[in-house]
Amino acid sequence: MVRATTAATLITALAGLSLAAAALAQDKEVYRYVDPDGRIVYTDRAPPANAKNPQAKRVGGNYIETDTPSVAEEQASSRFPVTLYTFQCGEVCDSAVGLLNRRGVPFATVDVQTNEGGKKLQALTGELNAPVLTVGDKMVAKGFNEARWQTMLDDAGYPKTPARRTAQIGRAPGAAPPPVPPPSTDTRSAVVAPEPTPYPK
Repeated sequence: MVRATTAATLITALAGLSLAAAALAQDKEVYRYVDPDGRIVYTDRAPPANAKNPQAKRVGGNYIETDTPSVAEEQASSRFPVTLYTFQCGEVCDSAVGLLNRRGVPFATVDVQTNEGGKKLQALTGELNAPVLTVGDKMVAKGFNEARWQTMLDDAGYPKTPARRTAQIGRAPGAAPPPVPPPSTDTRSAVVAPEPTPYPK
């Protein structure tokens, strides 16, 4: 009986220690800097005083965090900035935002429920239906049509998938990314409700 209790206590203690060690290993900091000879150095120790461009990176789960956009994304966003005219219209507007986020496209949002946003949408399209996507100053798509929006983003040079923000270590080379569902060909939009006006007194 004493052996069983001691064994159970020992197993519980080992499990607790392993969980604590795993938690400590998850969020370590790694430093990146350029040494005086011009070499890029990654280390878990603080950079020396003569280091150039020191940066602290969080490490957890076998990757290093980065925030550098791809060259194609930078070129496309500078030549063809994306603006989404939208409001809280439910599934249609959520799908529109989701598409841009899945592709990693940086975009500005104009809330068309505000007076200023509604005027901008009216000037652009002549109506108050949203969502509307503009890519650059020439391409405008009224309503959400995933296939049309994908084509506009492709034509502007935006990458089909977001740039990898993390470098996975130990991932099998050439491993296939998860499948993407085929784009929908139907166009959906919603009418912006006018702002309520107070009753006359």
